[in-house]
Amino acid sequence: MELRTLRYFVAVAEELHFGRAATRLHMSQPPLSRAIKQLEADVGALLFARSPIGVTLTPVGRVLLDEARALLDHADRVRVRVSAAAGAATITVGILGDGTDPGVARLAAAYRRNHPGIDIRIRDTDLTDSTCGLRAGLVDVALTRAPFDETALTVRVLRSDPVGVVLRSDDPLARRDRLHLAELSDRRWFQFPQGTDPLWQSYWNGGRPREGPVVRAVQECLQAVLWNGTVGLAPLGHVLPAELAVVPLIDMAPSRVVAVWNDGDANPLIRSFIEIASTAYRH
Repeated sequence: MELRTLRYFVAVAEELHFGRAATRLHMSQPPLSRAIKQLEADVGALLFARSPIGVTLTPVGRVLLDEARALLDHADRVRVRVSAAAGAATITVGILGDGTDPGVARLAAAYRRNHPGIDIRIRDTDLTDSTCGLRAGLVDVALTRAPFDETALTVRVLRSDPVGVVLRSDDPLARRDRLHLAELSDRRWFQFPQGTDPLWQSYWNGGRPREGPVVRAVQECLQAVLWNGTVGLAPLGHVLPAELAVVPLIDMAPSRVVAVWNDGDANPLIRSFIEIASTAYRH
């Protein structure tokens, strides 16, 4: 079995849909389907039960998924160790958002455990750079939140978080169990500086143009709410000061935590980082 074919199989097994897997692999669906059929012929058994809405793993497929993940992880470790033996190996990770996210802590522990000889450098960025220095060549891979312009980038979704509106605790709306975006139409919303990714700005403004103070960092957003009553949005579960409250928004699309890297970057350190991140954020 070729490692490339096993990567195809893992993508289909995780997405449970050939179309989504093909998109994730940046290839068309027909060659992906042919590769999986050839793999099934090599194994001598069906790996997927196919239906019009997608696929499910067969018992044989479930066994192969465990083995394929182990083989691919080992192959990545071999590449990393060889790279490290050839010289100092370094990966620079851009991080945007709450550093207390348990997914980040699990990922850091797992990556150190798998690659103890790698120099991991962290670049923390503010809210004006949705891809954390990736487009400027300052980092190899970024942990951030979508949506943003994905041109020439590869994006792996790690988790989706429901979103709420951040309000002062004494705001009448703060006593509500949930809110619609339309109920906030007369409020001022925070803005990002000119030049910020329009998709990123639009998402954090609830999908429509708004007016309000310009901010660059999470703390500036919270202070704008506290001092000016500005509307802010935040993923649910974030710890806020007692003076602030967060109310779930029932018509706001979830915030997707993603790992992103440049298209075509074959650095094995990045590939290993993405696979470890996918596992760390599933738990």
